[in-house]
Amino acid sequence: MRSSRSRFLQNVVPEKNASVYRPLDWDFRFLAENAAVRSKRFNMTAEAKSVRYPIRLLRYWFAYHLLCIESACRAAPIDLVEIGVHKAQFLQFVHSAPVQPNIGRWTVVDAVIHTEKFRKVGIKKEDVLEANLESQDFDLPRDYDAAVLLHVLEHLFEPDVALQKVARRIRPGGVLIGGSPVLPHFLVASHQKLERKTAQPMGHVSVFSPRRVIEMAEAAGCTTEFISGAFFMRSSGSPLENSAAWLRFNLWWGSRFPSWPGEIYWLMRKR
Repeated sequence: MRSSRSRFLQNVVPEKNASVYRPLDWDFRFLAENAAVRSKRFNMTAEAKSVRYPIRLLRYWFAYHLLCIESACRAAPIDLVEIGVHKAQFLQFVHSAPVQPNIGRWTVVDAVIHTEKFRKVGIKKEDVLEANLESQDFDLPRDYDAAVLLHVLEHLFEPDVALQKVARRIRPGGVLIGGSPVLPHFLVASHQKLERKTAQPMGHVSVFSPRRVIEMAEAAGCTTEFISGAFFMRSSGSPLENSAAWLRFNLWWGSRFPSWPGEIYWLMRKR
């Protein structure tokens, strides 16, 4: 496993002394022929499954690479908790990738538990926690090395408070990896007010900008080590999504304009 992680770092850092946090250097080729994410078991639209480089998969792709980079820098396996696991899409995506991060234990947390789905993807009953992040008494049962929160905070009325609760259970030097929709900061307040007026049950009720993410990290005792937008435009099932050049353009755009309306991904490190 150690040699695999070393090869991973070599793949994502082709230039001497280059930062590992450069999405344009990360591997996206395995998305094109990935049978696992195109199976009936994987929860993704038929349109997205019909193309080689579905931009919708970037939510898992970003988190996977950030997790691999963290794993490659550690001697011991990562004790991981995933918050808002839904139907275990991220776990399935990680298992479909060519290089596996060194995870010792993968605990999943959600307000709605899909027992049969979890069983099919190999999640053990003892690694499942049913809990509501918005409950006043929410707390994780123990400390972890890393937490993943993919597209969960935008569903919470108090995402800042929830993030602080999770961060309290991350060991010093550990990381929180997550992502959400994004807007420029000057639009956050007005759009959040509008979303809360029109939101359906379990819908989006919080809005984020890069600035808000960084401020939330500081309030939770963390430093934002990586932050990037994901795309210029997502057109699910479009012929454009068969083009590696189109995917690279979207990654380039997101890295330079993280406030552009779309999605943002980040890694925070616990101080």
